Amino acid sequence: MIGHIEGKVMFKGERYVILDVGGVGYKIFAAPTVMKELAAGSSAKLCTHLHVKEDSLELYGFLYQEELDFFELLISISGIGPRSALGVLSVAPVDTIKKAISSGDTSYLTKVSGIGRKTAEKIVLELKDKLGFGKISYASDEMKEDTDILDALLALGYSHRDAREMIQKIPTNIKGREARLKEALKIK
Repeated sequence: MIGHIEGKVMFKGERYVILDVGGVGYKIFAAPTVMKELAAGSSAKLCTHLHVKEDSLELYGFLYQEELDFFELLISISGIGPRSALGVLSVAPVDTIKKAISSGDTSYLTKVSGIGRKTAEKIVLELKDKLGFGKISYASDEMKEDTDILDALLALGYSHRDAREMIQKIPTNIKGREARLKEALKIK
């Protein structure tokens, strides 16, 4: 119903922003990666999903259409609500999550609060077909390396958020587990 919204950021909380659009303030929930890009007083343009519940209407905002499309795929799965879907999107970029799903790697998904092993397996099973991966396995060495690097950074005391951001900033031309870990440590 409301597919796009543009306005001035009037308030920025931990999990939501209020956008002023023509004198009306819209409360929009967003993933931490989106929240990081928004600043109070600046203008913002978000792709949105209106989630209708029995007792409320909630808007969820995304910087890119691809994120919105993936969010809508996630909430189409029984047992996955919008808050869990936002949690999944905050773990890694959409392309990385899709690679994890294609390879059957549930480790990215189980790092989200409220998503256990069985739910992660259900997401992989249901989305493999919807994303067109079917029964073909695209196991990725890079995905396994990133999971190992994430575990190493967590063991060194970095938070999940910081570790994910460090991994996302590793240039794509750097290959190999050790080289990628060294580069991640240089970033922070």
